[in-house]
Amino acid sequence: MSDPTGTTPYRVLARKYRPSTFAELIGQDAMVRTLRNAFASGRLAHAFILTGVRGVGKTTTARIIARALNCIGPDGKSGPTIEPCGVCPHCIAIADDRHVDVLEMDAASRTGVDDVRELIEGVAYRPVMGRYKVYIVDEVHMLSKPAFNALLKTLEEPPEHVKFVFATTEIRRIPITVLSRCQRFDLRRVPPELLATHLAAVAGREGAALDDGALRLLVRAADGSVRDALSLLDQAIAHGGGRVDGAASVSEDEMRAMLGLADGGQVLELFETVMRGDAADALARIAALYNAGADPMVVIQDLLELTHWLTRIKLAPEADARDVVTDSERARAAALARRLAMPVLARAWQMLLKGVAEVRTAPSAIQAAEMLIVRLCYVADLPTPAELARGGMPASETRAPTRVSESAPSRVSESAPARGEGASALLRAVDPAPDAGPVAAAAPPAPANFRDAVALFARHREAILHAHLVSDVHLVRFEPGRIEFRPGPNAPANLPNRISDCLGRWTARAWLVVSLPAGDGAPSLHEQDEAAEAQRRNAALSHPLVQ
Repeated sequence: MSDPTGTTPYRVLARKYRPSTFAELIGQDAMVRTLRNAFASGRLAHAFILTGVRGVGKTTTARIIARALNCIGPDGKSGPTIEPCGVCPHCIAIADDRHVDVLEMDAASRTGVDDVRELIEGVAYRPVMGRYKVYIVDEVHMLSKPAFNALLKTLEEPPEHVKFVFATTEIRRIPITVLSRCQRFDLRRVPPELLATHLAAVAGREGAALDDGALRLLVRAADGSVRDALSLLDQAIAHGGGRVDGAASVSEDEMRAMLGLADGGQVLELFETVMRGDAADALARIAALYNAGADPMVVIQDLLELTHWLTRIKLAPEADARDVVTDSERARAAALARRLAMPVLARAWQMLLKGVAEVRTAPSAIQAAEMLIVRLCYVADLPTPAELARGGMPASETRAPTRVSESAPSRVSESAPARGEGASALLRAVDPAPDAGPVAAAAPPAPANFRDAVALFARHREAILHAHLVSDVHLVRFEPGRIEFRPGPNAPANLPNRISDCLGRWTARAWLVVSLPAGDGAPSLHEQDEAAEAQRRNAALSHPLVQ
């Protein structure tokens, strides 16, 4: 492909901005420091092995090492140097891939012992024009076992004019006998902030401008790989059709559309809806994301990543270093993490992890994703195994089942839960015990105090509402049919309506729930339980036997 003028062929950014010196190599300071000291002291190993994920600079580093070993400087008299000049015949020839003493071999296509034997036969001959013969073997883990065995003796005692540089993405597939004969360097993923700075500089040189949001999404998609980041940047510049002051401009929405990503705030809202058990709303939200161009697999992976992030926030808030979210999303996530229990997050993680494989292999990815969302909604408010072990089945699970009359088939659909009541309620409605007789439906007694009312939410598995009632409600007044409270800072605005709706359905009477903007109010139940626990602990510590 050539440029519009047809004068020079176009070079993709990943090749155009490929580092030619160690100074241009980003994110690998530990390796560069070691090599710098080795060159300065003359302690050069005869074999190097470079490992790391794709696109972090393994082959590029191997070529820079070859240039550093053979560079003779502008005056033609310099020795091996960590800073190759780039102008001597050897530096130019290696950069153009035409140096006769620097031999690159792709082990992915030449895996057999005959290929290695051909390499070994050339080791005995001295360099034609350079100081060292450098053998660069890319994807070395693809060599067969006989090929590795054939290489061992030469690799252990090569002639002093020969250097080996191996590159691999799967270091565990390299025999230990080979690893023990090489100096190993682990190239790390490039940190997000460093990669973002590098991409912004490259975009500026190319006459393009990226929004901060677009740059964050690009860095996240690259996952620490410089080559992937430059390839995506190349695509983004071509994708962004807008122009700002004569330069190509790429917005966050354009980047999100190109990558097939869902908006982070929408993913967070989808997760909150799922945790409420609102299947209808959750299905509508994932359908809207799909219609907007989001890949169902990416949405599920985003939910999986969000679950992991919420778990980290809950267990170690100070370790939250995620840099691809806004401050408002971070605040919402922190509030959600406080409300969700660890067993709920762990269960969501396991289901999403299994669901990723289902979505990947299903004939229709969106259908598989929707079924996964439905399953998550119907288990979101179920008790954990530990809760069942402590308290047995909730009262709603042990009540006498009702027989469905053949003359009233519509009662099945009426008793099926619309949202948030779990699959078990539906099973009780359509599959009653065969020997149970008709039982008159009696309204349960109204709770006598606030704690009894809160216990109803636990029995009906309204996990999020129960967490709010325990931690974010300061009771001002309670009587059967009326609750007045002062909300805490994390209480949602619609909390009174949701409490009134649930209590009305469960007790068969109207409830007036009032949120007062000001007032003293009693300590929350969570604060009361902590105070009682502290009092019991102090009483125990002050006991004469303990003293």
